[in-house]
Amino acid sequence: MPDISTKPYLLRAIYEWCTDSGFTPYLAVKVDAATTVPMEYVRKGEIILNISYGATSSLKMDNDAIHFRARFAGVSREIYVPVQNVLAIYANENGQGMAFDVSTTAAEMPEADASAPAPATAPALSAVPDGSPDTAPEAPPAPDNGGDEPPKKGGRPTLTRIK
Repeated sequence: MPDISTKPYLLRAIYEWCTDSGFTPYLAVKVDAATTVPMEYVRKGEIILNISYGATSSLKMDNDAIHFRARFAGVSREIYVPVQNVLAIYANENGQGMAFDVSTTAAEMPEADASAPAPATAPALSAVPDGSPDTAPEAPPAPDNGGDEPPKKGGRPTLTRIK
């Protein structure tokens, strides 16, 4: 029996965490022939998609693909993203989420041979410091935003990869 990838389960978990926390879940996707997205919004072979409840219709996150309908410039479009092509899922407001290595996209996969075992595509996990003062590595100083004001919105969100 081939190993089942944890990636679709992690995507659904981060999506649920975002929505339960009142954040807007965004999906970073590597675009190839297997994805169905509006190509006019693709930049450097990637697209960022807002997959919040208010921005999508009929969102379905299966083990193989994520598909939904969304409006782009007022026109409803059918979106199809193979789970294998997902680079990251994160909250737009604070950038927290999870990034994945996408070395082989769905379009680059060879035709499945029934006798060959499925390739392992599960993301690798690594330990992250718990953040307690005695064990946490020295963090860079936080940007001074003038007191207790929340960070300013606008601009492009950033995603920090922790290895």
